[in-house]
Amino acid sequence: MQVKRLGHVAICVKDVDRAAAFYQGLGMELAWKDGDWAYLKAGSDGLALLSPQYEQAGAHFGFILDDRAEMEAAYRELLGQNVHLTEIHEHRDGTASFYGRDPDGNWFEYLYEPPKVSPTV
Repeated sequence: MQVKRLGHVAICVKDVDRAAAFYQGLGMELAWKDGDWAYLKAGSDGLALLSPQYEQAGAHFGFILDDRAEMEAAYRELLGQNVHLTEIHEHRDGTASFYGRDPDGNWFEYLYEPPKVSPTV
């Protein structure tokens, strides 16, 4: 199992619209926005802004995989290592992922990102 890159960091914000405008002012491009989260890009790197109402995950970092079978194989491998994982989730933007916790309790995400789809959290 080998990840291609660290694709995004997700942070919790009080007001998604205000935070998105702030980071756009810093030069980031708004790639996706919904009522409870937004995703901004700086090149191939991403920043996810999660509102208090966002139910999928809290603050985390995400590894990008461009092959669904590779993401599913990583899921099985990590389960075999007794890593705490969520189930694989189909996201509304066409991506799919699962979340896990490292030994210190930090959340990470393995995200399958099909070609030409904005990532999610």
